[in-house]
Amino acid sequence: MFEKMDFQFSIPKSHPRYFSLLIREKLIEGFNQGIVARAGLIAHGRGETFDYILGEKTLPPAKKAIISASALLLLAKYPVISVNGNCAVLVGKEIVKLAEILPAKIEVNLFYRTKEREKKIEKLLKSFGAKKILGTKKKVEIEELESERRKVDPEGILKADVVLVPLEDGDRTEALVKMKKKVIAIDLNPFSRTSQKATITIVDNIVRSLPLLIKYCKKLKKEKKEKLKKIFKKYNKRENLREMIRIIKKRLGR
Repeated sequence: MFEKMDFQFSIPKSHPRYFSLLIREKLIEGFNQGIVARAGLIAHGRGETFDYILGEKTLPPAKKAIISASALLLLAKYPVISVNGNCAVLVGKEIVKLAEILPAKIEVNLFYRTKEREKKIEKLLKSFGAKKILGTKKKVEIEELESERRKVDPEGILKADVVLVPLEDGDRTEALVKMKKKVIAIDLNPFSRTSQKATITIVDNIVRSLPLLIKYCKKLKKEKKEKLKKIFKKYNKRENLREMIRIIKKRLGR
């Protein structure tokens, strides 16, 4: 996943924080290339704090959510994957692969929006094999939002019945749910508005959860719709988040 980045520093593989430091370097390089916003570095640091608490593992509640999310994505009539700078840099290749499997549309949607960043993210995703990226040209506005995230593609998020939001994005998540869309969020913070408002919340690191979404979408794609509906309906977001918070409390109490 790091093949397209030229890191300035050599990190010894013996370092106990090796993988985490690689991710940091990838985001820093993404910032230097104009893909990641400065605030994206801060957002990652906040998420990394929760990942430490979770033990940097995909925990059972997250896995349950991933399986349910896979079923919902396969049931969707018009799924869209929303991408920002952090997502493109960390899991751009996996996003393109997931979009091919479903199939789903990919849309660039940014809080810190500039034409230059949009084009750079589009170029990066196309380097991973994406044929068409939405959100860089024609846009309409979601009335419920005031931020730059209100600008969406009429053939993407606006038209979607299911939207995958791979990183914390509370205001837009809430607005999309009000528009009767189902939202799948990936957020390391179970207390965030994103986690609380989404239809399905995966409390996990995006670099671990995206490959698992690919795995389960491949596995479940051959199943009948009735079975997929049962898998989705079995998911209880409130209980799933409670279970995750109980694990956090237990780990903090040790």
